[in-house]
Amino acid sequence: MKRLRLAFWQCNPTMGDFKGNEALLLEGLERARKNKADMIICPELAITGYPPEDLLLKKHFIDANEKALDRLRMKVGNEVLICGFVDRDNRGRIYNAAAVMSRKRLIGVYRKIHLPNYGVFDEKRYFHEGGKSLILETHEGYRIGLSICEDLWPEDSTSLDHLKRHTVDLLINLSASPYNYGKQRQREGILKRVAKQIKAPVAYVNLVGGQDELVFDGRSRLVSAKGKIISSCKAFGTDFLCLDLPLRQQPREHVANSREVEFKRIPLQLRGTKKTTVQRVASPHVEKEPQGAEEVLCALELGLHDYVWKNGFRKVILGLSGGIDSSLVAAIAVRAIGAENVIGLTMPSRFTSAGTFRDSKKLAQNLKIKCHEIPITGIHAAYLKLLEPIFKKGEENIAEENLQARIRGNLLMAFSNKLGYLVITTGNKSEMATGYCTLYGDMAGGFAVLKDVPKTMVYAVSKHLNRVSRRDVIPASVIRRAPTAELRSDQKDQDTLPPYALLDRILEGYVEKDYSLQAIEKKGFSGGVVRDVIRRVDGNEYKRRQGPVGIKITPKAFGRDRRVPITNRFGS
Repeated sequence: MKRLRLAFWQCNPTMGDFKGNEALLLEGLERARKNKADMIICPELAITGYPPEDLLLKKHFIDANEKALDRLRMKVGNEVLICGFVDRDNRGRIYNAAAVMSRKRLIGVYRKIHLPNYGVFDEKRYFHEGGKSLILETHEGYRIGLSICEDLWPEDSTSLDHLKRHTVDLLINLSASPYNYGKQRQREGILKRVAKQIKAPVAYVNLVGGQDELVFDGRSRLVSAKGKIISSCKAFGTDFLCLDLPLRQQPREHVANSREVEFKRIPLQLRGTKKTTVQRVASPHVEKEPQGAEEVLCALELGLHDYVWKNGFRKVILGLSGGIDSSLVAAIAVRAIGAENVIGLTMPSRFTSAGTFRDSKKLAQNLKIKCHEIPITGIHAAYLKLLEPIFKKGEENIAEENLQARIRGNLLMAFSNKLGYLVITTGNKSEMATGYCTLYGDMAGGFAVLKDVPKTMVYAVSKHLNRVSRRDVIPASVIRRAPTAELRSDQKDQDTLPPYALLDRILEGYVEKDYSLQAIEKKGFSGGVVRDVIRRVDGNEYKRRQGPVGIKITPKAFGRDRRVPITNRFGS
């Protein structure tokens, strides 16, 4: 029996940083050499980062990607390195591709056949579909199939049909599959189905890291031919895994290339083994995979960390109101980039209660972050005096309330402009969905950590964070207090919105599942409440378009996933 020593390099590239990404891939290559790996596999588009979007329309971006691959090729020795890059044909058409390199040579290129064009994906805007599957053959006649991400997802995958017909001993899948909660269960189901379908192990290597709204969670793994997970990399972190994989099937004779499959001989001399099971050669200890609120917390930490560092910021600033949202965002920021890099700004008004003011200060002490205090009562009064000739004609309403939020937004942006801090906003998905937020006020900033996190999940993550911290980092009084914007006396969110437990269930149906009003009513919800929520969602699309980008954690986020016209008379 022969064995293949296979290394997984679950890395975190930065978009367009070709020298940095090249160095990252060389780091994985060196680790593979130290462990005497025969083959090392890296994620989809690891050379460029994923998704490159309209950078792919720039010829010099494609040129730089090819030059980086060429430099990398010259560093590859007797091992086989497989990594994702952008391929280009002689007509200038580009492909999402995988390069196979060994002994300083480019042995073969596989072009992705199935291009996703839904949700956050729009690969058909840029790439052409590949036409042939690629099978790598060892000297002994063992066959290794290549695929890229979406090639595995359709049950009627052309790529899989080709590989099954030619009986591969191993299928490699390079992936850049972004996170949302529930996604991992779906992925595992697909990997198990594919392994059973082709009757061969599947080696899946996924990207990790934050890219604008997207978070890639890694979780690379080897699945046996019977659909059992043999070994895996950690979630939400860079990881290296090296395995001895026995190739059980008998080697076969070489088959000529066909219209559907190209065969490429790779210069590997596989070693014999008496062991019949997969053996780990090198892998860090992998903790139990995160679930539920813990998983969401990990995604938010990674997304914020990478957005800050990859965009050249060193410190962030946020408004501390003493409420649950700003408290959670501050705690996440400390975990992501360190307390020394997080600055709080508390801006009490005449409506700020003693309790929320005290809690904002207590939170800053718990987190050991610097906190500035700038009262806004005088500024607000000056605004009202200036506007008195106009405002005196009517009763006080939301205009006076929103002035306070906009004053706070101005102050935060002043710190940003003067000191170079990134303003991180604190609004959650429930608020953004219903427009319970102030344009150019609490929406003002550079990055929205909770933009895709429903309010009920905010509470779940906050409680989880306190549990894992083994103390009330977020004061218990903050979690107990009824949510309030404190823009008028005795204000409560529930004065305007349904209770969040009810609201979030309606929003899930309307926003994430695209249910109609009637379909949601049939789930047992009051028609009047549903109608009001839908009216708020539909009427506030213009606000969401002007808000900062934020981390996607649900199956359908505003912006990348859900794109609805602002000017729109379609009734729901």
